[in-house]
Amino acid sequence: MDVLEAIASRRTVRHFDPEHRMPDAEVEQLMGHILRSPTAFNIQNWRFVAAQDPALRAEIRKAAWDQAQVTEASLLLIFCLDLKSWAKAPERYWRHAPPAVAESMVREIRHFYRDDEALQRDEGMRSCGIAAQTAMLAARAMGYDSCPMDGFDFKRVAHLINLPPDHRICMMIAFGKTVQGAHPRSGQLDLTDVFVRNAFTEQFE
Repeated sequence: MDVLEAIASRRTVRHFDPEHRMPDAEVEQLMGHILRSPTAFNIQNWRFVAAQDPALRAEIRKAAWDQAQVTEASLLLIFCLDLKSWAKAPERYWRHAPPAVAESMVREIRHFYRDDEALQRDEGMRSCGIAAQTAMLAARAMGYDSCPMDGFDFKRVAHLINLPPDHRICMMIAFGKTVQGAHPRSGQLDLTDVFVRNAFTEQFE
């Protein structure tokens, strides 16, 4: 499946075959695609938790208001962000670059993120969002459907996965084999409603 077909056919699916689990080889394949997602300054500030233990899945389902896809999905990934990844040995992100480039980039990383907690969080959310779309399209190409989720108790799930204090959860995505397709698209806005050339006008304010 090429990327344009994956984009066109990707839908949010909530009913998966509960007997199917994604084999480890496919999990690694999917993660290999996800890890190619871009991040600013190459800080790779996403962290991914695969909730594989059935008891953990059951508790997360309770925290997600009993949404069935949490336990029925072949794979449940929790997309997290490390707020302080920029400060944790940033030289490793540029270890294969020429020394002068690496030194410059590490200096810029520290200058850009230091003392700006809002930027650190926003950057993590951007990185996770890009990675999430990569994940859903890659999964579609691998024969899986997906369901991005923010309908859950973030604090409860953070507790269940022992999330470090300097991390945040962005979203969860359930991946699986569809047993019931998505409903017809409910109402995409026209391009003229969302596409602006050069600057906003009164119609968009």
